[in-house]
Amino acid sequence: MRVNTRPMKATPRTFSPREKTGHTRPLRLILQDAIGLARQPEHDHRTHLRAAIDWLCRAYDQQKMSRRDTNDAARFAGDGDSFAVSTPYVIETFIAAAQALVRPELLDRANAMLDAHLDMQAADGSFPVLEGQANSQSIVFNHGQILHGLIAGYQSLGRQDSLEAGLRTARWLVAQQDDDGCFRTLEAHGVPHASNTRALWALAALGVMANEPSLAHAARRKLDWALSQQTPSGWFASNAFMPGQHAALHSIAHATRGFIEVAVLLDEPTYLAAGERAAHALMTHQRDNGGLPGIYDDGWTPTGRHICLPGLAHMALCWLRLAQITGDQRYREAAWRAMAYLKCSQRISDKDLAVRGALLGSTLNRNGYSRFAFPYWAAKFFADALMMDMTNVSIPPRLPDNRMTR
Repeated sequence: MRVNTRPMKATPRTFSPREKTGHTRPLRLILQDAIGLARQPEHDHRTHLRAAIDWLCRAYDQQKMSRRDTNDAARFAGDGDSFAVSTPYVIETFIAAAQALVRPELLDRANAMLDAHLDMQAADGSFPVLEGQANSQSIVFNHGQILHGLIAGYQSLGRQDSLEAGLRTARWLVAQQDDDGCFRTLEAHGVPHASNTRALWALAALGVMANEPSLAHAARRKLDWALSQQTPSGWFASNAFMPGQHAALHSIAHATRGFIEVAVLLDEPTYLAAGERAAHALMTHQRDNGGLPGIYDDGWTPTGRHICLPGLAHMALCWLRLAQITGDQRYREAAWRAMAYLKCSQRISDKDLAVRGALLGSTLNRNGYSRFAFPYWAAKFFADALMMDMTNVSIPPRLPDNRMTR
């Protein structure tokens, strides 16, 4: 059993244009956006997928470099956040891309990333607070993303140690659950979030894989609470990053995907209807160019002008999954429009390696999501959407159609 009580080291989570070696990058991005040069030519799925995967490889390699090494041309300074939270996202993407692009070396990367993450697990199954981060704390969302990576390690790489680690984490999570299904001691600012349905999707999946009904029951309790937060319009309350804010598209997509996938896993039509209400409402608000406003109040009233690119990529995944599940072609067409917008936002031939193949957190409007930064999950969700459309197979793959013993 791999256990470690050491805190995680703080390593870059995003490539940030606010770096010592690239002071001119924000100015260049702003000017290109202002004069209409930010939009790029659209290419085939495979071309954009290769660019996104190559960027993710460089991103992961960068976080392993010494901060003292300033001579490598591929060195990018991060924003001080930790890649540890993002690593589980990327494991399942590298596994899928290894097959889609016929690049078996990506499986080696996935295994190495999994090894590094397993070494961080504490004896009780939790993963520690990030070292050196102001106001950092272990939260349920991060543990859910870790579980997604551990599930991929077992399901696609056949690693028993990954399943065992996942079950330790899952059981630890369930022990932290409140009576109403929330995890307030593991929430940022102590406030429960509807977006954690995506994290609880992993808990439900482990319950099915290991035939542990208690894990799936815990996921149901959280989703039932999140269901109580859905308004008649399909919008989710208690879904902003901080109290008093409106819900970002990225958080809405997390909540929507969690409902869709747990509905399939546990055969719960009520959950599917909740996910579809949100996804359909957003589809009707999609702009002609495929974009979506990045933040909403109840009734889907946009309260910001920026486009949240990670949220748009994740909504493309939600629409593609609903097209697979329901057969409704309108969802696939909405996903195609979203991917076309994202393709034109990805600079696949930029000379700057920190930019080439990446997606910004948002278009360069004031107060946008992760403005001037390149979140790993933007490229990850974009790559997943491209592969899901190329193969018409769910990414991550669905579990076999086996039901738990009640």
